[in-house]
Amino acid sequence: WIVCPDPFPADPRPSESSLMRELGQICLVLSLATAGYAVAASLLGARRRSPGLIQSGRNAVYATAGLVLTSGASLIYLLVTDRFDAQYVAQNSRASMALQYKISALWGGMEGSLLLWAMILVIYSAVAAYQNRQRHPALMPYAHATCMVTAGFFISLMLFSANPFLPLGFTAADGQGMNPLLQNPAMAIHPPNLYLGFVGFTIPFAFAIAALATGRLDTSWLHTTRRWTIIAWFFLSIGITLGAQWAYVELGWGGYWGWDPVENASLMPWLLATAYLHSVMIEEKKQMLRIWNVVLIISTFAMCIFGTFLTRSGIVSSVHAFANSNLGPMFAIFLALILALGFGLIAYRLPELKSDGKLDAVLSRESSFLFNNLVLVVACFAVLWGTMFPVVTEAITGTQMTVGPPFFNRVNVPIMLLLLLLTGVGPLIAWRKASLPSLQRAFAMPTFSGAVTLVGMFAFGVRDFASLMAFALSAFVTATILQEFWRGARARGSALGEPFHRALVNLTWRNKRRYGGYVIHVGIVFM
Repeated sequence: WIVCPDPFPADPRPSESSLMRELGQICLVLSLATAGYAVAASLLGARRRSPGLIQSGRNAVYATAGLVLTSGASLIYLLVTDRFDAQYVAQNSRASMALQYKISALWGGMEGSLLLWAMILVIYSAVAAYQNRQRHPALMPYAHATCMVTAGFFISLMLFSANPFLPLGFTAADGQGMNPLLQNPAMAIHPPNLYLGFVGFTIPFAFAIAALATGRLDTSWLHTTRRWTIIAWFFLSIGITLGAQWAYVELGWGGYWGWDPVENASLMPWLLATAYLHSVMIEEKKQMLRIWNVVLIISTFAMCIFGTFLTRSGIVSSVHAFANSNLGPMFAIFLALILALGFGLIAYRLPELKSDGKLDAVLSRESSFLFNNLVLVVACFAVLWGTMFPVVTEAITGTQMTVGPPFFNRVNVPIMLLLLLLTGVGPLIAWRKASLPSLQRAFAMPTFSGAVTLVGMFAFGVRDFASLMAFALSAFVTATILQEFWRGARARGSALGEPFHRALVNLTWRNKRRYGGYVIHVGIVFM
């Protein structure tokens, strides 16, 4: 044998693409280690009451955030620079795609979407840790641990089942690119908004677990997480709206909501979070519904994980779910652990969760909010049942039955009409107890507006009962909101001598929670 040297030897140096893949992979491995350390240091620091360990755990949260973000930046670099020797890039991008769609390919595939979830989660966790570094010393270690357990779960999925940094084995001439249906401006920003909403509920969930674990069940954790809940609810609302618009344009459903299982997966946590935002006000003002509130926020987060499970398990058929994968059982186990931990802690703290306040009268704002909560939860259960019924019947009988829009419309339209009515009724009823004369004065103009609208729509030929009621109730709700703004501004103007327009601005600015809620109700009317 004569060994001849290769006249064109391969470059022994690793390519830029392989370096970025290795960087992303190494950062994922290190982030799993730092997340695990954050959990251990935080819990041990809380148990030993060691400020040094607690601070070390908080620093590990920051380190996890930096590592996961570096990993995400590596994948974005591979996508933008068309590195088709990376498996994920070759499967989800193409050289001819516009830059915004190359970036959005980050969440166009299973592996990248998990990385996006982890990136958003560690950002939220780091911000919450920094924001509360001097506050809630008893709660924060448990909140850090809860956030990092969740982050560790998603990082583990990527490392062991859905790795976005696998090599292709060769350099492809071009990639497969994203599905043309996904190359839509709304779709480019719809998933990040959904994820910002889904992931955002981790923070109030973490504080709820911390409150239950420590027994500090006053309203301090509610005050801390209220803005976090509103931010998550806001992004989830935007994400749902953009997704509905995308489906209307790209899929031609003929409407903005097709009751697709993946659409329902985003609606269900939105319904529970809406109920939570309303019931929190009752606990803050009346010291009521403590058990109900922790149940709602735990259920909201669990429903976010359940929605992620639906889109990645393949158990439901959807036009925009991911392909079948082996992630379903892992999500199911994680969901079971969340429910076991959350409701186990509720059962353990049940004597301490008993409310100090009580319902004074049926005709009160508290009772209307409570009824509002029940309607929202019933709506969520109806959507859940319709979504999972085909899966349940197939598991029991072996035959899959389909549940389409007719079922959801028949069940949910009456529920939503009742909810629309309560949207107008709630602001008009006083706290504690409302008298009959005050109710008659408050409801006179809104009821008249709704009746006139009903008669007018009927005169113009509208005969569908649900449509008539929807327009009449929309007029009723609009009139209640306008009346509240008018009365408040007029009262402030009379008391302080301000002109009406200035009184209106100052009234709204000084009572942002109340009048901001009215603006949201106007949005519901428009929708």
